[in-house]
Amino acid sequence: MCTNFKHQPASDGSVAVGRTMEFPDVLPWELCVVASDHAGSSESVPNGKTWKASHGVVGIGAFKPEWIADGTNAVGLSGHLLYMPGHATYAAPRNDGTDIGVLESLAFVLGTCSTVAEAKAAYATCNIVDFTPPEVPMKLPLHVIIHDKDSCAVIEFQPDGMVISDNPVQVATNAPFLDWHLTNVSNYLTQTPTLPAPVTIGGTTFAPLGQGSGFAGLPADGNSPSRFVRVLADVRFAQQPKDEHALLMDCVRILHNFDIVPGTIMEPATGGGVTPELTMWSTVSNLTGHHYLVNTLNDPLWYSIDLSQTDFSSSRLVSFPTNGTFTKFSV
Repeated sequence: MCTNFKHQPASDGSVAVGRTMEFPDVLPWELCVVASDHAGSSESVPNGKTWKASHGVVGIGAFKPEWIADGTNAVGLSGHLLYMPGHATYAAPRNDGTDIGVLESLAFVLGTCSTVAEAKAAYATCNIVDFTPPEVPMKLPLHVIIHDKDSCAVIEFQPDGMVISDNPVQVATNAPFLDWHLTNVSNYLTQTPTLPAPVTIGGTTFAPLGQGSGFAGLPADGNSPSRFVRVLADVRFAQQPKDEHALLMDCVRILHNFDIVPGTIMEPATGGGVTPELTMWSTVSNLTGHHYLVNTLNDPLWYSIDLSQTDFSSSRLVSFPTNGTFTKFSV
């Protein structure tokens, strides 16, 4: 399960997108660098889609640099694969050069597109087929979220085919489909950061017990409808940051609201039993400053990758800088 959002722009025009990855600890996640001239070829079926990249990409994935679950390119477009259990119906292969697996699609779109409009057009040229590499120990029902500094699109794989939609609220979680989540927002229109006024009943006055009670009734559980409403409230009521640094800090604060305490969300395990769902990693894509910020399960620090200083001459996997220690400080 995952949570994705775009914060409102800072006063200086900076724009950033945050994302969490909640998943069992079953994949060897690493940083991915995809070359700016990458010659891509889908492995999903014979005669799959091919492309030639024009933008370097940095992201997070597993097993191969091109199998990206989350990333951003050097010109300010970010892409995010989010889990969609029971809500991903992939197409049958056409074997006409349009077939590509969803796990391969971000390398294609981020490598060739500069804007959400271009990404929507690129996805429209794809036939997204069911492709689970043998290295991955589970099926991959996914949907795709794409952001540039101005807009957001969602690509879903519904029973009647691929649906490419503009996302007016620019937040996303998981199942069900976007239109359901947007309808569900109407159930929470009374939420406010402002304390409710005291009420007198039978001569007794009842007043709020403390700050934050304007959000009483905001769902606190971890399922995707609840997280959609909760992250939308965070983004809707967040104060406008004054500059890029304040924006990135606010994105980090929102993301840590969705960290999972190990053991509090359990799910069926492959082979039987249950296993904890964990916040494996979180990212912030700085779309205007062209940095990619990463925080991982076993490390309290955030790391910032400067795309303008990244070597995009070759594709590669890079291990997380996760020493897992706290920064020492003497007083």
